[in-house]
Amino acid sequence: MESSSVSADLHIILNDICCGAGHVDDLFPFFLRHAKQIFPMLDCMDDLRKISDLRLPPNWYPDARAIQRKIIFHAGPTNSGKTYHAIQRFLSAKSGIYCGPLKLLAHEIFQKSNDANVPCDLVTGEERVYANEDARQAPHIACTIEMCSTNTPYEVAVIDEIQMIRDPSRGWAWTRALLGLCAEEIHICGEAAAIDLVTELMYTTGEEVEVRNYKRLTPLTVLDYALESLDNLRPGDCIVCFSKNDIYSISRQIEARGLECAVIYGSLPPGTKLEQAKKFNDPDDPCKILVATDAIGMGLNLCIKRIIFNSIVKPTVNEKGEKEIDSITTSQALQIAGRAGRYSSSFKQGEVTTMHRDDLVQLKEILSEPVRPVKAAGLHPTPEQIEMFAYHLPDATLSNLIDIFVSLSQVDGLYFVCNIDDFKFLADMIQHIPLNLRSRYVFCTAPLNRKEPFVCTTLLKFARQFSRNEPLTFDWLCRHTKWPLPAPKNIKELVHLEAVHDVFDLYLWLSYRFMDMFPDAVLVRDIQKKLDDIIQVGVCNITKLIRASQSAAAPGTAEVLSEDFPLSRTKRDTRVVSDHRGAKSPAALSIAVDVPGEKRAKSLKAYRSATRQEDLKSHGRGSLANRLLREGLLTQEMLRQLESEWQDQHRNGRYGLGSKRDDQNSSKETGRKKK
Repeated sequence: MESSSVSADLHIILNDICCGAGHVDDLFPFFLRHAKQIFPMLDCMDDLRKISDLRLPPNWYPDARAIQRKIIFHAGPTNSGKTYHAIQRFLSAKSGIYCGPLKLLAHEIFQKSNDANVPCDLVTGEERVYANEDARQAPHIACTIEMCSTNTPYEVAVIDEIQMIRDPSRGWAWTRALLGLCAEEIHICGEAAAIDLVTELMYTTGEEVEVRNYKRLTPLTVLDYALESLDNLRPGDCIVCFSKNDIYSISRQIEARGLECAVIYGSLPPGTKLEQAKKFNDPDDPCKILVATDAIGMGLNLCIKRIIFNSIVKPTVNEKGEKEIDSITTSQALQIAGRAGRYSSSFKQGEVTTMHRDDLVQLKEILSEPVRPVKAAGLHPTPEQIEMFAYHLPDATLSNLIDIFVSLSQVDGLYFVCNIDDFKFLADMIQHIPLNLRSRYVFCTAPLNRKEPFVCTTLLKFARQFSRNEPLTFDWLCRHTKWPLPAPKNIKELVHLEAVHDVFDLYLWLSYRFMDMFPDAVLVRDIQKKLDDIIQVGVCNITKLIRASQSAAAPGTAEVLSEDFPLSRTKRDTRVVSDHRGAKSPAALSIAVDVPGEKRAKSLKAYRSATRQEDLKSHGRGSLANRLLREGLLTQEMLRQLESEWQDQHRNGRYGLGSKRDDQNSSKETGRKKK
């Protein structure tokens, strides 16, 4: 009543209510007027609900519905020959398309097809390679699944790794291929866990599924003992880690023992991964040990005798976009373990174990469990749907349009809307740049790692220059990336080179969507190959780079702790890690820190696993514990529980005489402090 901004008519209504001459319901028209100003979608809610109705995705693909397709599901574990049989049918067809999850897999089928005198083109987000010199389209295409055409007719289509239809970020691409490919025969390869979902989806299209089951071609044995020490490594061993920190640490320890090792992780360029795989596979090369992330789970043919899990906990992102630290799933464990003892390799059977004894029991439990069935397929709003939303809500930002779309969208039980956090992150980042909606949408679907600041700022510069209608030339890109670049002298420089490689990928990806504005794709591809060679040299000398990084770090640093290293990290994690460069175990620290509140209890197991050979006393009551308590990442109860369990382990003599002596020393130290 005292507000000067209240309009006269509202002031009268309020006065009447206060005097008893009016009713509170009289305020409703004013509230509704205000609500429509704040939420303009209220005026067109019916139209928006129709646009965001995702309950009948099969109807989005009339060309596929116009033909009766034959669906064949090749189901089986890793190394069972399921993809081989599907590819044989692909090669024998008059025309075909192969849809894979990775560029490396598409490259492999492209190569295999042309080697078999079946002309095949390669299509990825960043690359087009034609089998014919005159750039005529070949009857066969190998592509990454996001790039498949749903308008071109084929005799045979192959969809690989169908279980990824449940992926929180990329599942929509498998759904689109499965429902939309115009092929007489669709050959689906993947885990048996996806059979029921695929059958149900095809029931809605009126198509039957023929299932062909395959068994593993070579035996896989889970060993009864853990590796426990890197001294026990043998030729053909592959240590699987889930963070770059562990990759760097273990590779250095291996080479300190006089052994050579190859290194493969996700952010390496495809060419470098292939070179490292070739080095490891070469029987004449002295490199007989591989250290890798789960990037080896698909897309690389490796001669591995034994898979050794360095840890069985992995940072993941759930369907809500929340970070979690949890044990690997049965599906992930089988996918990785199955790389051992590949059929036609020099090893006739595979073995799997863990680095630490405690993890082996849990790994056996994980591997013995049935794979959880795939329950739902991913969906993603299309550019056309977002444009229709924008027509009704012209003042809304792209990020807001996506939020409104997802909140209003309706899906049935067979589908879910994929996580769009990365899309929204880019939409917010370039919101201030004047772009038309379609161009803005394309920029927001660009494939980049948002944890790489250099790549993100480059996209921002690309969008800004694009909005001014100024072509992004080769010279401009060279100035921005400071090309040519020297070989890396430490790990930080290697990480930067990987980011520059991603920037070149980003340029090439945009060049196929805006050819006039990104005109120098050929020149960029040439320098990207040169950069790949430089990165390969850096990876081959990775232990030297680690030593250089360590010597350049502050005194007392036990390990390289660059902010570029951890594979998965929040802003809070970055701050805590940088504050504790003296901590003994950075991998353990990142696991302990990078956990949402509701997952802290689950993270205790991960924390114990990662710090099993550290003395909790050194972390427990010192400044690290205090800071973690202040950050809300540890509670007093959790700290007491950790301390109690650690003391029990010491009393049981679990870590031998050395640990007992440490415990005694620690007790004496505590006694002195009390005195």
